[in-house]
Amino acid sequence: MEEASQPRIAMVKNLVIVESPAKARTMGRFLGQDYLVMASLGHVRDLPGGELGVAVTNGFTPEYVIPKEKHKVVAELKKAAKGATTIYLATDPDREGEAISWHLMEAAGWSNRATQRVVFHEITESAIKEAFRNPREIDMRLVNAQQARRVLDRLVGYQLSPLLWRKIQRGLSAGRVQSVALRIVVDREREIEAFNAREYWSIEAILQQQSQNGGAAATFNAALQSVKGQRGTLDLPSEAVAQEITNALSGASYTVADVKKKEVHHRPAAPFITSTLQQEAWRKLRFSAKKTMLLAQQLYEGLPLGPEGSVGLITYMRTDSTHVAPQAIQEAKAFIQQKYGPAYLPKSPRVYSKKAKGAQEAHEAIRPTLISREPDELRRHLASEQLRLYDLIWKRMLASQMADVVADSTRVDVEASGPQTGGRSYMFRATGSVVKFLGFRALYSEDLDEASEEDEGSDRQLPALTIGEVLNSLGLGSEQHFTQPPPRYTDATLIRMLEEQGIGRPSTYAPTLSVIQERNYVTKEKGQFKPSMMGMVVSDQLTQHFPTIMDIGFTAQMEEKLDQIASGAKEWVPVLNDFYGPFQEALATATEQMPRVRVEEPSDETCDLCQRPMVIKTSRFGRFLACTGFPECRGKKSLVKKSGVACPECDSGELVERRGKGRTFHGCTNYPECTFTVRQTPLPEPCPECGSMLVVSGRQSAQCTACKFRGPVPEREAVETA
Repeated sequence: MEEASQPRIAMVKNLVIVESPAKARTMGRFLGQDYLVMASLGHVRDLPGGELGVAVTNGFTPEYVIPKEKHKVVAELKKAAKGATTIYLATDPDREGEAISWHLMEAAGWSNRATQRVVFHEITESAIKEAFRNPREIDMRLVNAQQARRVLDRLVGYQLSPLLWRKIQRGLSAGRVQSVALRIVVDREREIEAFNAREYWSIEAILQQQSQNGGAAATFNAALQSVKGQRGTLDLPSEAVAQEITNALSGASYTVADVKKKEVHHRPAAPFITSTLQQEAWRKLRFSAKKTMLLAQQLYEGLPLGPEGSVGLITYMRTDSTHVAPQAIQEAKAFIQQKYGPAYLPKSPRVYSKKAKGAQEAHEAIRPTLISREPDELRRHLASEQLRLYDLIWKRMLASQMADVVADSTRVDVEASGPQTGGRSYMFRATGSVVKFLGFRALYSEDLDEASEEDEGSDRQLPALTIGEVLNSLGLGSEQHFTQPPPRYTDATLIRMLEEQGIGRPSTYAPTLSVIQERNYVTKEKGQFKPSMMGMVVSDQLTQHFPTIMDIGFTAQMEEKLDQIASGAKEWVPVLNDFYGPFQEALATATEQMPRVRVEEPSDETCDLCQRPMVIKTSRFGRFLACTGFPECRGKKSLVKKSGVACPECDSGELVERRGKGRTFHGCTNYPECTFTVRQTPLPEPCPECGSMLVVSGRQSAQCTACKFRGPVPEREAVETA
C-alpha cells in the first residue's frame, strides 16, 4: 500500500480500488481530490495452498482464504472504506478482474455497502471519466466463469500431481492446460524423431534475352517445373535422374510460352491481440511471452512521462478482439494523412474480424492510447525494452489503417525442347514482382514463421518478355536437397497452435509456456522448445491413462463451456459435475494401473572422479547430479539452478544459485573472473521504474537493486499445479 495515500484516508469521499500501485498512480491523476485510489496488489482471496480447498460433495464450493500476506492489505482497505460514500471496484476488464473485484467485496464484507464496478480498456482521462459516469454491478456470470476455471484447474492439478509423485518422481506437476501444451511439444518431437529425409533435386536454367539494337541483354533464372502435357510437377529423386534431364536438354532451344502479369494488393495485418502480440514480439524482438506481457502491463498501467506525469500508453493487453474504437481509427487516419499524405490512406477505414473461438468483440485490440504519441518522443522516458514493445504496437496499429502495398507480379513459363529430349518439352518457370506503391510497408511489415510461395521471388524483377520470344541458354545447374522435418515450436508458433486449437485464453498463454519450462519438462535450444526426457515420460503416462484430459479437442470444448458460463448460457456447477465423474474414474484406474517409472535425465556434466557422464537424480533433499558409474564410482555434484537472469556486472554471465557458509546466494557463472553476488533470488523481470534487476522480497513481492521500487512480483493468472 502506498504510504502517500494514507493521510487522505480520513477525508475520502470515494474509494477506488485497482490491482497495482502503478495503475493507482495513473488513475489518481485523473480523478482529483474527491477520490482515493488504492491498490489491492492482485487477489486478496484464493484457494488454500497445500490442500484441495474445494468441497466437491457440496456443489464444488470453493473454500477461499485470505493469504497471510494479504491481511494487512484487506485491513487497510476496510479502514479506508469506513468514511467513503461510494466504493468503486476498478480492476481489469476481464474475467479475472471481475473475480478480483468480487473477492475484494467478499473479503472486506462490503456486500451491503454502496459498491460500483467500473470498466475501461485504456487508462486515459477520457476513458476513466466515461467509465465512472457509467458504473455497473459486478457481473456474476464472469465471476462464475473464472471460479469454474480456478476450481477445474485445482481439481486436475491437485489430484494428478500427487499421482505423478508416487509413480514417477516427487516434485512433478500436471495441469489441465499445461499438460496439453506439453503433449503438443512432445508429439512434435516424435514427428521429428520418426522423420525420414527424402532426397530430391532441382534444375535451374540461366536464360538470356537475345540482344536487340546492340543493347545489353537481360538475364534471369527459371526453375524446371514439369513435362509439357503431364500433370503435376516433375519429381527428381536422385542425381542420376537430374543429370539425365540435364543431358537431354543439351542443345535445346528455349521459347517464352506464356507471360502472365497482374497487379497484386497486399493488405496490412490487423492490430494486435494478445496472441499475435506475443508471436510478433518473439519474431522481431526475441521477447518471451512472459516478458512481453510484463512489459505490456507496464505500458498499460502507466509510466511517468516527465511533467506530464504517469500516463497509460496502450489499451488493455489481454484481449482476443481486433475491434478498434472509431475515435482511434479517426486519429490514425488524421496522423497518416499528415505524416505520409492522402495516398497512404485506404478508400475506407479498415475493419478486421477475429476468427478465434470465443473472441470478445466488446473488447478492443491492443493499440496506443494516443496515436500522435510517437515512439521517438518517449525515448528519454521509457526503458529500452518498454520502448521497443511500444514501438511495435504503435507501428502495427498505424499500419493496419494504411493503404495496401501494390505490386506488379509477373509469371513467365518457358518451353525447352531439342534433339535429345525425345520429343518431349520441358517447362521452366520464373516469377518476379515489382512494388509500385509501398503502402503500409513504408512503416511496418509483419514477420512470418514460414515463408509462403507467394513470397518466393517477390523481390525479383524480370525483363519485359513476349510470348514466342526465343531465349539464349547460358547454362543449366542442378542442386541437391533433402526434405526437412517439421520444426520444433517457438514461443510464436506454440502460442499460435494453442490459439488455433482453442486451448486456453489470452491470460493463459504466457503462464502456460513458463510453467512447462520451470518444471523442466521442456528446454529451449536456439529459441525452440525441446522436451526433456522427464517431459516425454510425464506426457506419455498422462496421455495413456488420461486420454480425455490430454485430448486437444476436449480441452477446447472445456474452454467453450467456460465461455458459455460467462455469457449465461450454462451454469458452472453442472459443468464441473459433468467433468468430475469421468475424471475420478480415470484417476482411480490410473492409481492402480499406471506403472512406476524411473527416469534418469542425462546432463552435460562429467564426473570429476572418473570422467563418466553424470545424470540428474532426485532424493528427498532435492535434485542432484550422480555418476553413471555408480556403485563403482560414487561421484556426485549439486545441480546448478539457473535463474535466467544476466549478470548485471559483466553482462555475459548468468546468475546461478550457489551455497556457501550455510546460506544460499546467487553468483555469476563467470566466477572467478566476475565476483558479483546477490543474496536474494533474482527475477527475470526488469524493474518497472528504472529497468534494473529485481529480486524477491518476501513471499510475493519484489524490490529493485538500484532504485527504491518495491511491489508485487509482476505475474498474472497462474496455471494450476500442486
